[in-house]
Amino acid sequence: MNKIIIPIAVVVGVVIASCSTGTTANQTATPSVVSVAQPSKALMGYADIAEKVLPSVVNLDVFDDSGQGGSGSGFIISEDGYIVTNHHVAAAFGDATIVVTFSDESVVEGTLVGSNAGYDIAVVKVDVTGLPTLPLEKPTAKVRVGDVAVALGSPLGLQGTVTAGIVSALNRPVIAGDVGGAAYINAVQTDAAINPGNSGGPLVNNLGQLIGVNSAIASTGDVAGSIGLGFAIPVKTAMRIANEIIRTGSSSTPVIGVSLDESFFGPGAKIAEVTAGSSAKEAGLKVGDIITSVNGNIIADSIEVIVSIRANAPGDTIKIKVDRGNKSKSFNLVLGSA
Repeated sequence: MNKIIIPIAVVVGVVIASCSTGTTANQTATPSVVSVAQPSKALMGYADIAEKVLPSVVNLDVFDDSGQGGSGSGFIISEDGYIVTNHHVAAAFGDATIVVTFSDESVVEGTLVGSNAGYDIAVVKVDVTGLPTLPLEKPTAKVRVGDVAVALGSPLGLQGTVTAGIVSALNRPVIAGDVGGAAYINAVQTDAAINPGNSGGPLVNNLGQLIGVNSAIASTGDVAGSIGLGFAIPVKTAMRIANEIIRTGSSSTPVIGVSLDESFFGPGAKIAEVTAGSSAKEAGLKVGDIITSVNGNIIADSIEVIVSIRANAPGDTIKIKVDRGNKSKSFNLVLGSA
């Protein structure tokens, strides 16, 4: 059976279209490279990672006036109360109440600062200071396939759960969510057990440093939980989106100014329309061009084009290679903003 990618918040009171478990209210449903000089001192065991990271991990219960809502995870990034989570956890129910439960089981109400559905990132603020934090910053070592990956959060509402595995793949193009509200993720793939309720929780390395924000799992349709295919938003992307939200209340999405032909089955992605005044138009891209690579990454389909572009920021310069007739051409584009 084909695998599908689904967001992994826990839903209560309603059943989401992608989660047909028939669950009722109050039940759960599916919605290193280190210094050569001292490698043994730098690495941490799972218990040490848990001890370091868990105090900064929170549970989020979100519900509106009608009783619709869900729950997920998040992590504190600043001592004055900013929390990073997923859009589909904190913002999917509109103007909702957000209840934050800390690792010591204390409870406060949070406020949604802003979110970006296309990246599945949201920021919540609580009026508390002196909080333990998990810094939203790049890890000291490059993330590699095979590295230790530890997921923390509240799967099925079980707060303070820790699971471990490895980084299974990088730059995995993933669409999570419903059409129209889908997130396009250039994901970190992991086999660490990620289940409904882990949404928005941290994925960390063997130094206890953030490498991603857990967002989605693959499902065969027969299994509601983990089948060993979990996906996290890379820390670099989460940093940009969350910091923009904190500064301005919103965030930007990079665009090149083309529409893609969804009926084209590749390899590559065929340009159906070029927007006047866009960076694509200025660079010389044309209708009918077939995009074959972005920044050197081979493109199989239109999804990979979107994901590859969204891995960058507005103002960045990217290199796009296209096939035009029997010729191959390369273009440098400065990304616009949407």
